[in-house]
Amino acid sequence: MTTKITVFDNGPIKMEGDFQLHDMEGKPLSEPNKATFLCRCGASENKPFCDGKHKKVSFKSEIHGK
Repeated sequence: MTTKITVFDNGPIKMEGDFQLHDMEGKPLSEPNKATFLCRCGASENKPFCDGKHKKVSFKSEIHGK
Protein backbone atom coordinates (compact mmCIF):
# COMPACT_ATOMS: atom_id res chain seq x y z
CA MET A 1 0.00 0.00 0.00
CA THR A 2 1.37 3.42 -0.90
CA THR A 3 1.30 6.46 1.35
CA LYS A 4 -1.44 8.98 0.66
CA ILE A 5 -1.03 12.53 2.00
CA THR A 6 -4.04 14.84 1.91
CA VAL A 7 -3.75 18.56 2.72
CA PHE A 8 -7.08 19.90 3.97
CA ASP A 9 -7.94 23.50 3.21
CA ASN A 10 -7.91 25.41 6.53
CA GLY A 11 -7.13 22.17 8.37
CA PRO A 12 -4.59 19.42 9.02
CA ILE A 13 -2.52 17.11 6.86
CA LYS A 14 -3.83 13.54 6.78
CA MET A 15 -1.34 10.73 6.24
CA GLU A 16 -2.55 7.22 5.52
CA GLY A 17 -1.13 4.06 4.04
CA ASP A 18 2.29 2.48 4.52
CA PHE A 19 4.19 4.83 6.86
CA GLN A 20 5.24 5.38 10.46
CA LEU A 21 6.07 8.77 11.98
CA HIS A 22 9.18 9.01 14.22
CA ASP A 23 10.69 11.72 16.42
CA MET A 24 14.25 12.94 15.87
CA GLU A 25 15.60 10.20 18.16
CA GLY A 26 13.91 7.49 16.08
CA LYS A 27 11.11 6.75 18.54
CA PRO A 28 7.76 5.98 16.88
CA LEU A 29 5.13 8.70 17.25
CA SER A 30 2.37 6.91 15.36
CA GLU A 31 1.14 3.39 14.89
CA PRO A 32 2.20 1.80 11.60
CA ASN A 33 -0.33 2.20 8.81
CA LYS A 34 -2.85 4.09 10.98
CA ALA A 35 -4.31 7.31 9.55
CA THR A 36 -2.61 10.28 11.23
CA PHE A 37 -3.59 13.96 11.21
CA LEU A 38 -0.75 16.49 11.55
CA CYS A 39 -1.21 20.06 12.79
CA ARG A 40 -0.63 22.93 10.35
CA CYS A 41 -1.99 25.84 12.39
CA GLY A 42 0.52 25.66 15.25
CA ALA A 43 -2.17 25.89 17.95
CA SER A 44 -2.50 22.17 18.76
CA GLU A 45 -1.75 21.17 22.33
CA ASN A 46 -0.81 17.71 21.03
CA LYS A 47 1.85 18.62 18.42
CA PRO A 48 2.71 17.33 15.93
CA PHE A 49 -0.83 15.95 15.87
CA CYS A 50 -3.98 17.90 15.13
CA ASP A 51 -6.42 18.37 18.01
CA GLY A 52 -8.98 20.47 16.10
CA LYS A 53 -7.75 23.86 17.38
CA HIS A 54 -7.52 25.14 13.78
CA LYS A 55 -11.29 25.68 13.96
CA LYS A 56 -11.06 27.67 17.22
CA VAL A 57 -8.25 29.92 15.97
CA SER A 58 -9.86 30.32 12.51
CA PHE A 59 -6.78 28.98 10.73
CA LYS A 60 -6.71 29.92 7.05
CA SER A 61 -4.43 28.04 4.71
CA GLU A 62 -3.44 28.76 1.18
CA ILE A 63 -3.50 25.74 -1.10
CA HIS A 64 -1.72 26.45 -4.36
CA GLY A 65 -3.51 25.62 -7.57
CA LYS A 66 -6.96 26.65 -6.36
